[in-house]
Parts: sequence; C-alpha cells; structure tokens
Amino acid sequence: MQNATLVFDLDGTLVDTAPDLVAATNHALAALGLPLVPAETLRQAIGFGARRMIVDGLRHTGVTLSEPDIDSLLVRFLDYYEPNLARESRPFDGAIVVLERLRAKGARLAVCTNKRLNLAERLLKELEIDGLFVAVAGRDSFPVHKPHPDHLTGTVRMAGGDLATSLMIGDTGIDIAAARAAGIPVIGCTFGYSEAPIDTLAPDAVISHYSELEAAAATLLAKSQAVS
Repeated sequence: MQNATLVFDLDGTLVDTAPDLVAATNHALAALGLPLVPAETLRQAIGFGARRMIVDGLRHTGVTLSEPDIDSLLVRFLDYYEPNLARESRPFDGAIVVLERLRAKGARLAVCTNKRLNLAERLLKELEIDGLFVAVAGRDSFPVHKPHPDHLTGTVRMAGGDLATSLMIGDTGIDIAAARAAGIPVIGCTFGYSEAPIDTLAPDAVISHYSELEAAAATLLAKSQAVS
C-alpha cells in the first residue's frame, strides 16, 4: 500500500449517516404537517444529496411543491442537520481498524463526497476520525462534483497522490461513474445506499465488510501497476 491513494466516499461508504439524514428530512417535512417518511424510502436518495431526499419524501407523501418552497425546506433541513449530524451516525463496522492499518502501511487516505465540505469536515471531526485523512473534498470544493471525474482527480491531487496508484471506494453508481470517467479502479460497498445492487453496476471489486477491503485494494493496485 506504500504511496497508494485510497479515496473514499463518505455517506454510505465510510459512515452510516442514514439515521441523522432521515431525521433531518422528516424534520423539514414536519413543517408541512406531513407524516414521518420511513428510512427505507429515503436511504437510496442519500447519494444524491439533501434536496433529493426532500423531493423523494414529498413524493412518498403525495405532495408537490414549487422549487422555492423546496428551497425553504432545504434550509430547514440544513438548520437541523448541522448541529445533529453525528447524533446517530457511526463509521461502518471494522472501518477504523482497517483505515489505521492502511495508513500504517503508507497509504494516503482521502474523502471525496457530494456532502458540503463544512458538513463533511464537521462529521469527520465529531466522529474523531478526521486525522485519518490527508484530504477532504466536498461537493463545493471544486466547480464540479461527482460523477464528474474532476471531483475525484482533484481529490487525488489534494492528497498528493498519483492517479496511476489510486483507488475509489464508494457505494453508489455516482461513485462508480466518477471513477470510470477518471480512469481509476473502483471498489463497491454492498452495505451502502445504492439504488441498485452494487455488483450490477460493475465495479472492479465488491466488498460486503471492511475486513475485505485491504485484499481487494491490493489486488486492484497490483493489476494497475502491471498494466502501467
């Protein structure tokens, strides 16, 4: 893993953020007197951002709003979410031990997320895992965001890495599309928030637990080096 750069998505890949994101969505919708939307209805929208979660919540309850009204709900969402973003969110099982071991072996670890940068940094800090990463790029860190490849390649540059020895780890088609466009191998996580089963999206490898990450990453990095 020496000098390899491993770039992780955040929500659904590093951290199970669904409980707090669902709570924020329902808080926003409560302004309209709407009933709680079940977590399973909203989980698959997480990779697309807070606005999509609100829209899906409205669709579930049969309500249609104008764009300005949705904007108002988004403000309400963010006002609630920011101080509560780590109330129930936790790193996925085994993640921290594996990330610490990868760092000890010389890997650079980075985060490339469609979460706003201030929220991503705050979440990592509150979970006390911010020190594991040499770079964090949010949806507003560059003029573009995933699935645009420049979000991912920019994150690798921020980390001081080389695209030829980089990997993406994510849980949705957005992550896979960004990696494909950037020419970087990608590992898909089955435990995240993908709309479709992650293996049907053809990542280069699939893991169902963090205990499988190191071996999968080593295999893909070896293949990349053989090709180059």
